[in-house]
Amino acid sequence: MTEPETDGRIVLVTGGSRGIGLACARRLAADGDRVAVTYNSSPPPDGLFGVQCDVTDSEQVDAAFSAVEEHFGGTVEVLVSNAGVTKDGLLLRMTEDDFATVLDANLTASYRVTKRAAKGMLKARRGRIILMSSVVGLLGQAGQSNYAASKAGLVGFARSLARELGSRSITVNVVSPGPVATDMTAALSDDQLSAITSAVPLARMAEPDEIAGVVSFLAGPDAGYITGAVVPVDGGLGMGH
Repeated sequence: MTEPETDGRIVLVTGGSRGIGLACARRLAADGDRVAVTYNSSPPPDGLFGVQCDVTDSEQVDAAFSAVEEHFGGTVEVLVSNAGVTKDGLLLRMTEDDFATVLDANLTASYRVTKRAAKGMLKARRGRIILMSSVVGLLGQAGQSNYAASKAGLVGFARSLARELGSRSITVNVVSPGPVATDMTAALSDDQLSAITSAVPLARMAEPDEIAGVVSFLAGPDAGYITGAVVPVDGGLGMGH
């Protein structure tokens, strides 16, 4: 277990043990924040305070926040809701469980963690909430109707909260990545990677650090007057949305 630091804002990144979440956590830690991450199926990362949490379980969410608050001695000031899952399939082959599971893990889980974080933010009269969506949420993708619905739902959720919480100096924004080079995409063949990048105007996938840079900006002082925004980091794939 890492020793608690005494300076910097308290940040929680859900799904922060790998990929985009880990990149965001390390970037915010480099910015000087005190960063905690939740993890579930993957082991906790080295050098960061990790709390095991299934974000589909409200009791585990509450316990995770309590552990972070106890460790750092304060409430969460920046929330990055990043944890999520996929269960792809064509509509006629998609079960109700496939649909409900993805909505619960990607959309309802963001409601759970945001609601818990908002308690402390409202008392403090400040806070940053950043939700991780996807270009698929607005562009659509065959075989991902459940995933697209969950990621599109985050936009309406965030914009409603931006109006609800704005008078307390709490910003709520959405980051919308396109294809990102992660452990999952590293296992794809050259033909599969070519098919993914051929539709991207910049003709490549993003690096996780490029997503993290935008999250860092939205969490930082220069984004104090930005709320209810959807920021694409997709190489131009979703332009016009």
